[in-house]
Amino acid sequence: MAIYPELKGKTAIVTGAASLSSIGEAIALAFGRQGTHVAVVDIDEEGAQRVAGQIRRDGGEAFAVRADVTRSDEVAAMVREVLQREGKVDILVNNAGGFHEVELANQISDERWDFIIDLNLKSVFLCSRAVYDHMVERRWGRIINISSVAGRMPTLPTPVHYAAAKAGVIALTKYLARELAPYGVTVNAVAPGTTKTARFLRLRGADAEEKLRGHVPLGRLSTPQDQAAAVLFLASDEASYITGATLDVNGGTVML
Repeated sequence: MAIYPELKGKTAIVTGAASLSSIGEAIALAFGRQGTHVAVVDIDEEGAQRVAGQIRRDGGEAFAVRADVTRSDEVAAMVREVLQREGKVDILVNNAGGFHEVELANQISDERWDFIIDLNLKSVFLCSRAVYDHMVERRWGRIINISSVAGRMPTLPTPVHYAAAKAGVIALTKYLARELAPYGVTVNAVAPGTTKTARFLRLRGADAEEKLRGHVPLGRLSTPQDQAAAVLFLASDEASYITGATLDVNGGTVML
């Protein structure tokens, strides 16, 4: 993975970073290897502590913060804690998200719809709003939102509430980018294709990789590290003239 010296000493918040063999974990670990100070944020405090501990064992700087990123009060408290410890927030990675069941539209309850929209879209808004004024005041910042190939095109059996939320993340990214551009803050998204995570294996089964990789022009599924590399690039000085963009990291599954 590329080395970006400018990321050393920066402070990054990575949400949804506690799950084992996940995109969020890979992003947090990748920032840690760059010398970035990482706030590992998750509702699973034990998992967040595990990831933060791994970063420290690898020689980096990290700490865990427990927060439910669908609740504005907990998001505000999380950002306050990071600012108290670090004095600044340079980078926000809105990674928290996902879905737990494959459901057709006529099977989705009102409660399940609200939960998935809140987890995948509202959380991005709440966390971005919480760092907005701070980044404007400092006239520098990077906000990177994790969307999905499902936000680009229908990818059954991905459920509709998740796809709608991830499409919303792309639109939110563009609007925030327009608002924040005059203040030196860039806002971009990464749209992963099917990624071989522990959650993927639980939902789809061990034989799913063989079936799915035939639909990927590059002939393999994404790894969490593929997505982490894209996030590091968007946080780096190399991407300083990129804002409002969605970087598709899907092996050619969707080409827009």
